[in-house]
Amino acid sequence: MEKNSAGAKALQGPAGNPKRIGRRALLTGGAMAAGAIVFPWFFSTRAFGAQRRAYELAAESLLPGDIRQAPAKVREAYRFAIANREILRYIPCYCGCGEEGHTSNASCYLKDFSTPKKLIFDRMSLN
Repeated sequence: MEKNSAGAKALQGPAGNPKRIGRRALLTGGAMAAGAIVFPWFFSTRAFGAQRRAYELAAESLLPGDIRQAPAKVREAYRFAIANREILRYIPCYCGCGEEGHTSNASCYLKDFSTPKKLIFDRMSLN
């Protein structure tokens, strides 16, 4: 290796000419390195049904019998509503059940007048 005019070591290309790394090659190499780091992480956190939830679910034992017989996604929605009722109160109802007195998305799962100690479920989400 020889030193260039700035005193830095330069790689030797064919015929003894210094080999410089271009901007495109540098960016491509950087993108490939970032992809090599991110790719395994992306698939390890979401692959094969091993989902990690970032939210809390209530115990399934809090659900009444008819809701416990519902499909897994419906049970999960009710469990989410129990554990995160305060969040759902800020989300408007989008299914058109406002005519039934629903004031928010929380109302689709729990009656507005129910308390954490006495949960009164709305069965509308079962259908």
